[in-house]
Formats: sequence, structure tokens, C-alpha cells
Amino acid sequence: MSFYRDVTNKPWNTVGLPEGIEARPAFNMPNEKLALMIFATCASVLFSLLVVSYFIRMTVGDWVPLATPTMLWVNTAVLVLSSACFHFAVSQARKSGHVRFGSGAGLLSLAGGVLAILFVIGQYSVSEQLLAAGHGLRVNAANAFFYLLTGIHVVHLLGGLWVWAKAQLRLAKGTDADDARLSLELCAWYWHFLLVIWAGLFYLLAST
Repeated sequence: MSFYRDVTNKPWNTVGLPEGIEARPAFNMPNEKLALMIFATCASVLFSLLVVSYFIRMTVGDWVPLATPTMLWVNTAVLVLSSACFHFAVSQARKSGHVRFGSGAGLLSLAGGVLAILFVIGQYSVSEQLLAAGHGLRVNAANAFFYLLTGIHVVHLLGGLWVWAKAQLRLAKGTDADDARLSLELCAWYWHFLLVIWAGLFYLLAST
């Protein structure tokens, strides 16, 4: 009878976990980090499709490459510094364990956000310069792709700045140290991701 019971047992019909087994999370990480990873994956697919479309459109005979504005090099350096500030903010938070608005980690996070805002302003200035020079959207397909790629990247960065602003408010209110560190880590991860994306886009625009 015991053998028959073991063979005909249907564990999938059992409600709850078997005795002696403890419930554990499927992923050993905060939900916020998992959500960021999923979002970064989706964003990577989006940019990959845009790059593929860019190369396909280049094969058409009316494609005229757009000269890379010098200001883009400055903007790239600003974004690198912004990402570095977030990186060192996380390192400082892990070392000191004290994360407040006026602490070293808080000030580095503030500097990283301010530099990111300067990057957005710089990208807008580049677009204004190009439009003033007659490089409009409808003049050339290369121009349209330039505005499309840089514009979508800026939109993603603006979303990150919104999260960064909320993190700064938490630091100013003196939120829990673990929550503050998590906010800084999420900002750092996202800024590193956007830096990698921009490096790829900048190389694409500068080399073609």
C-alpha cells in the first residue's frame, strides 16, 4: 500500500510546501534591482533594434554622414564623470555605513546628478547648434537618426534623474541607511548602463 501511495502521489496538487522545506525567494536580490535588470534588458533590445535600423538605412544611396559636433566629446566626458561620482558614492556608503544628504556619499550622489543634468543641457545645445546650421530632421536620414538616437538616450537619462531626485529627498529626510544605500546602488547601476549605451552610440555616430 505504501508503494502504491508513493507512485500515485501528485505533489503538484499539494497546497503549500512539503514538510521540512522552508520558503525562499527565487532571486536573492531586492525587487528593485531585479526590476532594473529587466528594464535594462528591454532598453538594450530597443537600442539594438535602432542600431540595426541605422545600418540598414545607411545602405541607401541618399545617406550623407553628419559631422560629429565637438561638443559631443565634452558631453561624453561629463557623463563619464557623472557615472564615476555615483560609483564612488556607493563605495563611500559601503565603507562608512552612514548615508545622509551631507555625507560624502550624499555629496557625491548630488554631484553625479548635477553632472547628468549638465549632460542633458549639453545634448540640447548640440541639437540647437545643428538645427541652426541647417541640419534639420528632413534634410537627411542621417540627421534624423542622430536626433532619434540621442533623444531616446536623453529620455532614459531623464527617467534616471527623476529616480535620483527621489533618492535625494530620501537622503534629506534621513531615511533608513539600507534603503539609502540601495537607492545609491540603483542610481549607480543605471548610470553605468546609460554610459555604456552612450559610448556605443557615440562610437557609431562618430565612425559613420
